[in-house]
Amino acid sequence: MMIKRYALYFAPADAGLWRAGSDWLGWDACTGRPVGQPSIAGLSEATTTARKYGFHATLKAPFRLALGQSPETLREAVAEVAAGLAPAALPGLAVRALGDFLALTPEPRGPDLAQLAAEVVTRFEPFRAPLTQTEITRRQPNRLSARQRELLDSYGYPFVLEEFRFHMSLTGGLEPEEIARLAPLAQAFFAPHLAQPVALDRLCLFGEDDTGRFHLLAAHALSG
Repeated sequence: MMIKRYALYFAPADAGLWRAGSDWLGWDACTGRPVGQPSIAGLSEATTTARKYGFHATLKAPFRLALGQSPETLREAVAEVAAGLAPAALPGLAVRALGDFLALTPEPRGPDLAQLAAEVVTRFEPFRAPLTQTEITRRQPNRLSARQRELLDSYGYPFVLEEFRFHMSLTGGLEPEEIARLAPLAQAFFAPHLAQPVALDRLCLFGEDDTGRFHLLAAHALSG
């Protein structure tokens, strides 16, 4: 499988939550296969953008490998970094609207999440190739704050460090009325998993294939 870009994500080891998230999106990044979605009107269209990434929380956004780096050295670094990071606890999850999309977010959110994400972002920066002008334009820099634009230039993604918000996307961008319609349906679908503690206890390497779909390539326990 040819990989165009890599990303460092959290994907839950809990089989029930993983199955629910994958079914909701219609794509299982572990098996690399489409899966059937729940019978909810408009769900396929609402999840089109989010589907290709698989069920995940972003720690380091998708990037092309820098010159001089290789998939093998990246894989080795993921294992090494994971061994030195301590896991973070998520007391529970909640369905929330973040701007114009729905996501699962921590409820409540602890400070150790941001610290863990910052470690991943900075430690893997040597593996990231600089953004092309096309990639910068895709991020709509005119809609970013001055600090977010600075982070985009420095780390290839505007929502890192103090701008980081842990979330697991459930939809792409939606109109307000569609968010209002789908939010309670998502709440009901994920209800069995929302009150359960979730351990952010592994670092996952994902890869984007030549069709734009992301696959879970490796997962390493956080054991620091």
